[in-house]
Amino acid sequence: MAQAVECAKLQGHEGREMFHAARSGKLWPLCAALGLFLPLTPPVRAAAAPEIHAAPAPHALVKEDLEAFFDGIIPLQLERSDVAGATVLVMRGGETLLQKGYGFSDLKTKQAVDPEATMFRLASISKLFTWTAAMQLVEQGKLDLDADVGRYLDFTIRGAGPITLRNLMTHTTGFEEVVRDIIVTDPEKYLALREFLVQNQPNRLFAPGTIPEYSNYAVGLGSYIVQRVSGERFEDYVAAHVFTPLGMTHTTFFQPPPKALQDLPSQGYPSSTHDPAIGFEIFSPAGAGGISSSALDMGRFGQMLLNGGELDGRRILKQDSLAEMWKAQFRANDQLPPIGLGFYQVWRNELKWIGHEGDLVAFHSLFFIEPQQKLVLFISYNSAGSARKTRPELLDAFSDRYFPSELHQPFVATPASRLKDIEGTYQATRRADSTILKLFALFGQSHAKLDKDGVLHIDKSRDLRGHPFGWKPIGPDLWQQVDDQGKMFAIRASNGRIERLAGSFAAAQLQRVPWYERDKVVFAALGACLVVGVSVLFNLLLRLARRYVLRSSQPIAPPNRVALSALPKAAIIYWLLLLTSLAALFARLGDDSLPPGSSWDKWFLVGNVLFVIAIVLSLFTLVSAVRIWRRPATSRISQIKFTLVALACFYFSCFAVHWHLITPIHRF
Repeated sequence: MAQAVECAKLQGHEGREMFHAARSGKLWPLCAALGLFLPLTPPVRAAAAPEIHAAPAPHALVKEDLEAFFDGIIPLQLERSDVAGATVLVMRGGETLLQKGYGFSDLKTKQAVDPEATMFRLASISKLFTWTAAMQLVEQGKLDLDADVGRYLDFTIRGAGPITLRNLMTHTTGFEEVVRDIIVTDPEKYLALREFLVQNQPNRLFAPGTIPEYSNYAVGLGSYIVQRVSGERFEDYVAAHVFTPLGMTHTTFFQPPPKALQDLPSQGYPSSTHDPAIGFEIFSPAGAGGISSSALDMGRFGQMLLNGGELDGRRILKQDSLAEMWKAQFRANDQLPPIGLGFYQVWRNELKWIGHEGDLVAFHSLFFIEPQQKLVLFISYNSAGSARKTRPELLDAFSDRYFPSELHQPFVATPASRLKDIEGTYQATRRADSTILKLFALFGQSHAKLDKDGVLHIDKSRDLRGHPFGWKPIGPDLWQQVDDQGKMFAIRASNGRIERLAGSFAAAQLQRVPWYERDKVVFAALGACLVVGVSVLFNLLLRLARRYVLRSSQPIAPPNRVALSALPKAAIIYWLLLLTSLAALFARLGDDSLPPGSSWDKWFLVGNVLFVIAIVLSLFTLVSAVRIWRRPATSRISQIKFTLVALACFYFSCFAVHWHLITPIHRF
């Protein structure tokens, strides 16, 4: 599915290295009471001298070299990933080094991308503007970062425990993922901000402030708080207090844009640009992903940030406010990039990029500043094919070309037997456990395993070539990529067992999966049950073929025996058809599929009815199994057959209930 669903695929949303995914993804940070557990970590041997790989000579960051670099890499990306167009901006110290469009904003009319005027849909980069607006109100004393946000709302948030604005900004609210009506292309289906927030309230997975779980809903609450406290519609407030003072004339939160800008947004394309454009993706809540902007305007926003909150004599934020927003607010370990108030960091070489990435179905974007080098880097692509490789490839290549550094590999020699406790199955903390989205998490689980040389591999954590990263320890529970810079920290519970993994994306983590929910266990059980079902179906078809095709004279079973066996056969075959249909539906969902919306409610209701029928039929299989064992004249093989069918139907029923195939139709 799209953006928010793809969190269940992968990693998915906006994550880097280990958690790239989602970007999902698209993934995931954490809290840090870990020093308490250090005595429980396995002892390590003294480290040998670290491996050091010399840095190549840097290229001069000048216009000529920069344009040659981007002219080499962007057209190649567009062709390789089947992307229609891209817009790029690079600035340093207030000077625009590159501002360029590549490819087309509209393939049908062959309209070229104009970096000054063409507006791209920037998705989660919107969050930076939402939190900028919120900090303006904090400066005015109208908002308190550490007060319960319930005081600013006119409806009650589901769940126990107060949530603060700081929790909203750092994705530590504990909210489950929600995707209902998050992206639509029909303006008639676009819900008002309050209506969306009330209708789509999530349950909570974690206590506030404890475990990160990237949440668009949390940012939606932040945008509604801005609206309530300021007395202005959120879209109007940001336009008046951020866009207009900065001279961002080609930027808006209105979806679709107002009449003066309605012809400027780029079209967005699915994974094959031969297919028609997707249409204007309307994101809810707007403050979490609804902005449209041009490269020129994003440069002005970046310069304001690097200038300490001011541009052209117009102050947007105080310097102290920006410092607070960029300060590390939450992370698992000081060797990992933190998340600030809305802004998160990406580290490469000696650079500490600060900003955000963004993903819709078609648009995939990146906006970072680097305060030490006074850099602004912005890029946006307009096709679904750019979801995976393009941004990490570009950010790494840019950093390595112009700011290379030595690669330190300070691995410590540790016996593999002492590292075994990191092995296991993990799932994203960005997920839902109380709706049908739980099923997507099942298909997105990751598996950590050590090879014979003691190198850790996580199957969903792959490089740009699709090869799993190798990880080796550099300290207690701290790991680093082999031949690269990414780091990962293993977080232990109070009993000393590793329960979560934190990577380079500080807004979500991976959490160990209970044994009974591990995909290999679940799929093995489902496979065994499907074998039973297929065997029953094959046997039934064989009997029918013998009687009606081959005209066999085999005697007909007594009516009471036929009645006793008919329902179990009907139940298991019904399950077979139902689950096969569900699998076929899942197979059709791709990266360019829109997330489910309210129009799906009726189909979820139909699904609920079908699965309830299946469970009722399964009850009869249990009754039949009990009765068959009480019939003294029944052969043991028949008794075993009835029992296997009953057990298969029972497991299918448990699967449907546990994984929420019977789901709340208005909550997903």
